[in-house]
Amino acid sequence: MLDDSFKIKDLGQLNYFLGIEAFRSPNGLNLCQRKYTLDILQENGFLDAKPAKTSCTQGHKLTSTDGILLQKPEVFRRLVGKLLYLTNTRPDIVYAVQQLSQYVDKPRDTHLAAAHRVLRYLKGSPGKGLFYSSASQIKLQGFSDSDWANCTETRKSITGYCIYLGNSLISWKTKKQATVSKSSSEAEYRALASTVCEIQWLIYLLTDLNVQCSTPVALFCDNRSAVAIGENHVFHERTKHIDIDCHIVKQKVHQGVIKLMSIPSHKQIADGFTKPLPIAFFDTFHTKLGLQDLHAPAYGGVMK
Repeated sequence: MLDDSFKIKDLGQLNYFLGIEAFRSPNGLNLCQRKYTLDILQENGFLDAKPAKTSCTQGHKLTSTDGILLQKPEVFRRLVGKLLYLTNTRPDIVYAVQQLSQYVDKPRDTHLAAAHRVLRYLKGSPGKGLFYSSASQIKLQGFSDSDWANCTETRKSITGYCIYLGNSLISWKTKKQATVSKSSSEAEYRALASTVCEIQWLIYLLTDLNVQCSTPVALFCDNRSAVAIGENHVFHERTKHIDIDCHIVKQKVHQGVIKLMSIPSHKQIADGFTKPLPIAFFDTFHTKLGLQDLHAPAYGGVMK
């Protein structure tokens, strides 16, 4: 139909587009940016670097004052820009890149060292990417989390969420909240509001594609106070300052769009989008993202 109206060219099965490599199999679709990652490593001289097990050091906080200003800040800016594009298929580096992107204005040597840590982590598995199973259920579920007062300079919190369609990760985000939260419950609730808006948008998108998604969508949160606020239709004095977010979450709960579910912190997948994790927890977080490396020697379907 398009060919009758426009001059188009059928490029055949999708294999490579804007740096993203696609590989189809009866089991599903794999998306990765292996060549793009290797080009970044080569450009920065990290092809022979020792791999790191995590994308950032646990407990290390970046600031705008520690370290020496870079004489060539464009090197850092270019690297962060490329890493931002890489997060399209590597959600495991989203938190680290979000932290780095805050310092592109006046980068320091400590920021560049943290960026190099991300490169060392990527060196361990440059071909890793997202896998979308062909047997996945048409069922949304979300995980919402926050790290209260994460920023040492502004004391703003970090919102992190991830949303799955069946077992496939389709949406994720790490972002500093716009305002300072007075409690961890408030920070968690603001993260819930952001996640609810994303879930509603995904439901609209699936509807436009004539795909019916079952509701309510399970939304998991590891803060019992935030869950209680979302399910309670009575506004308390302590929640007046977050009433807009309250209205959003409460409305969707009342309409049956979402169902708030409490989850233990050690099972919260979105935890890795809000803070640096120790190796053991990071490995668990990494596993649950559904990443797959077709180029790994141990994988049977190696791409050549």
